[in-house]
This record gives sequence, C-alpha cells and structure tokens, in this order.
Amino acid sequence: MADLTQEEWAEELAQDSNAVILDVRTEEEVEDGYIPNAINIDIYKGQGFLDEVEKLDKSKNYYVYCRSGARSAQACTLMNQLGFENTSNLLGGFSNWEGEVVEE
Repeated sequence: MADLTQEEWAEELAQDSNAVILDVRTEEEVEDGYIPNAINIDIYKGQGFLDEVEKLDKSKNYYVYCRSGARSAQACTLMNQLGFENTSNLLGGFSNWEGEVVEE
C-alpha cells in the first residue's frame, strides 16, 4: 500500500491506464459528492465489503479514498490481504480533495 498526497494521487491517477478509483464511504457521504468515475463500496458493510471487493479485478491499480484517509488505509490493508498488489491511499481523503467532484 502506498500513502499518497493529494498531488501525488492526482498525478499518478492521470497517468495510469489501469486505474480504478474506489470510494469506501457510506452512501450518505457519497451523496455529498464524489471523485468522477469512482466505484463505491462501503467499508462499514464488513463482510459485505469483502464480498464486493473479491469480485474486483486484482490486476488493476486501486486508488482508494474515504472522508479523511483512515478508512481507506484500512481498506487498502484488507485488499492487500485479499491479494490486491497495487493499492494507494489518498492522504487527507475527500475532505481535502481539490480536484474534480461530481455532485448528486
């Protein structure tokens, strides 16, 4: 797992053709806005989160975020244990995100 600053995250994401953005916040949080093209799987769903993540392509590079960076770090650790080799955590999370946002 790599902890990336907002700038590093945006730069790597822009250059990565194998990237998947994963939002691990709750549905209520996602309604306040999200990073374009993000897949939402709520980490608070516990086993449900693990079941959904298991369906994802392990050969992709995952850029994971939550509100502040704590849940996404946890998600990256869980994903690494499940066999995902490339996970990057967004330090500061969505609350510090200055890039493009989709509003519902």
